[in-house]
Amino acid sequence: QLQLVESGGGLVQPGGSLRLSCAAFGFSLDYYTITWFRQAPGKERDGVTCIEFTNTYYADSVKGRFTISRDNAKNTVYLQMNSLKPEDTAVYYCAADHGCHLGPPAGSESWGQGTQVTVSA
Repeated sequence: QLQLVESGGGLVQPGGSLRLSCAAFGFSLDYYTITWFRQAPGKERDGVTCIEFTNTYYADSVKGRFTISRDNAKNTVYLQMNSLKPEDTAVYYCAADHGCHLGPPAGSESWGQGTQVTVSA
């Protein structure tokens, strides 16, 4: 059974940085694409970046500010978020699937429980 656990969320001021982690248990991340989704209050869940083997993809809203990476030895994917804005406030979820799905979820993902990111002065 695929289990994903996110961590690293919190409260940060505009312009600040956070690094989220997505640790996998019970399976190897080597064979999956990992996508970071986020869901703000009253909005749909939206994929903003994914990593497929060594290839990375970003939504325009986060390009140049967010960096996704993976450490296969630790079976963990990271999301480094810099220059954070209030509109980045959301619950961030990592999801495993076969293929990258920026935008709405495909419906085939396995999900973590989410971690809250709040960007506010």
